[in-house]
Amino acid sequence: MDGEPKLDVYKRWVFVATFVNYAMSHWTRKCYTNVKVQLMDQGLTTYVLASMDSAFMFTYAGGSFITGALGDRFSPSAVVGIGLLGSSICLAFITFGASSGIATSVSFAAAWFVGTQALHGFFQATGGPVNTAIMGAWWPKKSRGLVFGLWTCHQYVGDIVAAFASAWILSSPMNWRYAIIIPMIVNALWAFINFTLVPNRPSDVGIRTEEQRALLAKSGGDEKAAKSLPPPIGIRQAIMIPNVMSYAFAFGFFKLINYAMFFQLPFILSSNFSASTANIISSLYSFGMMPGGIVCGFVSDLYGGRRASVCATMMLILVPLLVTFAYCMDTMPVIPMLVLLCIMGCLVGGPNNIITSAVAADLAEDPSIKGNNRALGTVTGIINGSGSITAAIGQMAIPVLHDLGEAHGVGYRYVWLFLVACTLVGTGLLGPKIYKELKPTPAESQGFASSNVSYQSVPTSEAAPMSEAAPMSEAAPMSEAAPMSEAVPMSEAKADMRV
Repeated sequence: MDGEPKLDVYKRWVFVATFVNYAMSHWTRKCYTNVKVQLMDQGLTTYVLASMDSAFMFTYAGGSFITGALGDRFSPSAVVGIGLLGSSICLAFITFGASSGIATSVSFAAAWFVGTQALHGFFQATGGPVNTAIMGAWWPKKSRGLVFGLWTCHQYVGDIVAAFASAWILSSPMNWRYAIIIPMIVNALWAFINFTLVPNRPSDVGIRTEEQRALLAKSGGDEKAAKSLPPPIGIRQAIMIPNVMSYAFAFGFFKLINYAMFFQLPFILSSNFSASTANIISSLYSFGMMPGGIVCGFVSDLYGGRRASVCATMMLILVPLLVTFAYCMDTMPVIPMLVLLCIMGCLVGGPNNIITSAVAADLAEDPSIKGNNRALGTVTGIINGSGSITAAIGQMAIPVLHDLGEAHGVGYRYVWLFLVACTLVGTGLLGPKIYKELKPTPAESQGFASSNVSYQSVPTSEAAPMSEAAPMSEAAPMSEAAPMSEAVPMSEAKADMRV
């Protein structure tokens, strides 16, 4: 199989494989939280469980910086595979600890379970940055927004599978430990799929894209030079890429809004509804987040990749909705509340999903790094890690604001207004990028126009069209030019889908 059909087949496979990778990460991340009651029955205290969550969040945020850089320096699919396999090992440690005397040991339980979750957070940190790096190598800027918007539904699929699988196991005669053991086994098996069958980039399977053809022409037909990869950039160099840190801090405020809604909304609603009703109503917010990334990505593609402008528009629409909840939540009818929560989920989910996927991929192609395509993992890790740290710190303000609101008799109003402030600050941090998108220089205007050019695999038996060929006076000497029929040798193209 040669040319465009082969590229399309592999792109579909890479999409599915990386989608499952991240879904598996969320299944293994959520499965233990669904059996916390059973873990307490085995002897774990609420203090240990809370410490496990905190340790996970800390190492997940810090690990994103490291794993992203590892994905740019080594085989990304192998790094993802190690992360999945490591998650399974951590789940095995949790199961062993809960099935032995460790859970009831006052002196050893905290060290065992908290330490395991700290290690688990690091392995889980491979999911976002490295899978995004693999996807970015296969999709160009043109259709990237919509594709990445669809792709970011992986986390919700993983959460849904975790919830339903755990509910089914806990309601059956099966031992509750199978809620951890089943994802542990499936996750480990899928890790080996990454080790053997997931290609990192088109050249791994003998496909030559337009980018590689340009490199071949630049190297005077030297195949070895064209195939050689540039050295990966460092974290310091990635931070210096224009707009990376503004996106990183903006994402932190947007992620704080998402965390506040995701974790606090059931408690906020419980002041006016029963616990079961509050959980049902709050689920509409999560449901709305799924199409958010798709909408944001699709619209930004329509406008030539102007993603900051689209993200800012969605967040500014969110502001009046947050203000409405701040002053009218206690008297709002149920139906309008359901509709508003679904819309709010879409508005928050769009920027959150796109910034860590399509935006990160766009930033990794900045001209300042001179075409180095081994930057995406590092850039995504910086954005994801910085955002997680900002969001974790901001979460600490919510209980303080709630207590202040209770003291003043306004309930959660100050919390909602705090989220309004976070929305405005995060949007403001995108200001310089928005200005460049709306008033680009001639060179930047050409860049936006070029975002409508997609990857084209070069059929190995076809020469470039005459309209694209250089004039005879400018063409390279015949001794230096690559033969017109030159193709990637079949011996170099992998017949299977191995890395």
